[in-house]
Amino acid sequence: MYFYDGNQCDPKKCSGRRLAKFDLARQVKRIAHIPANTLVLMPTTKKVISRDDLERAKKSGIAVLDLSWKATGDNFPKSIKMSRQRALPFLLAANPVNYGKPFILSTAEAYVAALVILGYREQAEELMNKFKWGPTFFSLNKEPLEDYENAKNSEEIIAAQSLYI
Repeated sequence: MYFYDGNQCDPKKCSGRRLAKFDLARQVKRIAHIPANTLVLMPTTKKVISRDDLERAKKSGIAVLDLSWKATGDNFPKSIKMSRQRALPFLLAANPVNYGKPFILSTAEAYVAALVILGYREQAEELMNKFKWGPTFFSLNKEPLEDYENAKNSEEIIAAQSLYI
């Protein structure tokens, strides 16, 4: 897993930095340093991550852009090819900064959601145990995560998402 830190949030609360501290993520200094073919989680794209992306994720990895929603809004970088961009379906944030807000996930929550969708729940739970609020992410999103985890492709994820929006 890779993450780009835009230095827009409180470093003490940065979940990406915490993952890097435990060697669970690799920080890149510039977006251009995210390896080619890596899937990049972007909230502004239309294509949702799904099991269809499993082989690519295994081969090239997943990247998260650690950017503040307040500072960035919908102005996420446009330099990343559309073929690499993936969105996450509806989920609620469990982190203390954005608790209960839909779609506004921390870097760790975004990465963990992608892992669950791709079939790596055990690894996802292990990552979230690094955060006091981590288990809350799973309890808050129990049903949607189960539905997304069982979806075979992006169409099934979109159908499951419609149950929660």
